[in-house]
Amino acid sequence: MPALFKLLSAALFTCLSLAAYGETLRIVTEPWAPYVYDDKGTMRGLDYETTVMVFERLGVEVQWQFLPWKRCLAMIEQGHADGVLDIFHNHERDAQLLYPDEPLSTVEFVLFYANDRPHPASTLDDLAGLTVGTSPGYLYSDSFNDAPQFNREPAASHEANFGKLLLGRIDLAITDRRVGQHLIKNLALQGKVSQAPLVVNRQPQFLAVRRGAGMDLLVQRFAAELKRFKQEPAYTALSAKYAGVEAISAPQGTVEQQESGVK
Repeated sequence: MPALFKLLSAALFTCLSLAAYGETLRIVTEPWAPYVYDDKGTMRGLDYETTVMVFERLGVEVQWQFLPWKRCLAMIEQGHADGVLDIFHNHERDAQLLYPDEPLSTVEFVLFYANDRPHPASTLDDLAGLTVGTSPGYLYSDSFNDAPQFNREPAASHEANFGKLLLGRIDLAITDRRVGQHLIKNLALQGKVSQAPLVVNRQPQFLAVRRGAGMDLLVQRFAAELKRFKQEPAYTALSAKYAGVEAISAPQGTVEQQESGVK
């Protein structure tokens, strides 16, 4: 009984701590379909809906806000947000953020090219002299970020990068495999854009919260409930709702860079 009493007391302390923040947990994220996105005024996505379900079970109310990624990070740093959805674990932020043991999903950063200007890169060396469209605030891998043989050009959004790709303003665009496939479908780019075989990096992504009173317990409870939810039919159905959400194996002959990165 003492152990149960301590657990219940800790859970109550967490709820009181959240109340001190304004009775809601303020979470920021960037639209990152199919993980989290705004569908005509309705928030959807594998990681968003999973997070909503877990917090409902924990009895935690959440306020959501979509922002550009660099702004999301600034909101956390300035204390204007309590958590950020779909962030990579980076030890440089351990002093500021708490990460659950259980990730929400896994990202694979790959390259996309326009079919009328094909660049089916299999290694980073194949990018020599080319320009790759990137997103501000994303660190894809140490080897990709530091490679001197090609140029990196940021764009305001993933859609903007694909637009620049079609216009020939960049040679390739880098983004997550599922995100790229979702863009190709939604922008009707089938037959116009293809994926190169190179896998630049594979990273799990998390819901992270900034350090504060009761937040360490909240992270533990979130991880435990997330792990339980992933074993239920409801999560299987949610996964099936979004095409390609299962773990994807790298195609034969690809090169994987496993250095740590930060979204």
